[in-house]
Amino acid sequence: MYNVLICDDQPDIVNALKIYLAPEGYRLFEAYTGQQALDIVKANDIHLILLDIMMPQMDGITATVKIREVSNAPIILVTAKSETEDMVLGLNVGADDYITKPFVPVEVLARVRSQLRRYAKLGSRTENADEVVVGAIALNDKEKTVTVDGDPVSLTPIEYNILKLLMMNPGKVYSTKALYEEVWQETAFGSEGAVAVHIRHLREKIEIDPSNPRYLKVVWGQGYKMEGGK
Repeated sequence: MYNVLICDDQPDIVNALKIYLAPEGYRLFEAYTGQQALDIVKANDIHLILLDIMMPQMDGITATVKIREVSNAPIILVTAKSETEDMVLGLNVGADDYITKPFVPVEVLARVRSQLRRYAKLGSRTENADEVVVGAIALNDKEKTVTVDGDPVSLTPIEYNILKLLMMNPGKVYSTKALYEEVWQETAFGSEGAVAVHIRHLREKIEIDPSNPRYLKVVWGQGYKMEGGK
């Protein structure tokens, strides 16, 4: 689950963004000043920030600079069309993207999803090069742990190695033969059936609905691949 912070001095703007984002399953935090946003980022593992530019106490530009001192979470500026110069300045000091008022819900969701995708792909959620994240699944190869939505999952060594291979190569299709030889490190001589068994067990552990998987997909006639669960 991603933690998303919404910061705007207008409660109706915060509430509108919450309505757009709540169906995505994010854990939503709210703030009404730049200082509140900074305090929340310091106290929580925030994965993305929607940040208004014009706010009292600490504006969005100053908040961006200070947030960048403690977090590399994506920052999407919330701007009015008349704030073009401030928006450019915000991008120059560390913001990643922007959306303009009035909002188009589809655009808000697209930009949030895009930034979170990049964030997960680069491993920036934890700034740990040993961690690979695909959707809600996080695999830490240094600690040999796997979590789904933050909850630990117990895998056998073979299951772990299959999952690691697929997560490190999202979208790439592996035949059962290729999977067997990569994971077992030996030539497949009619032993590929073992792969299907382990794939089934993996789905039972990482998928909400194993019969309709979000992540571990079969490509009929070709093999298996890992998708982002969108």
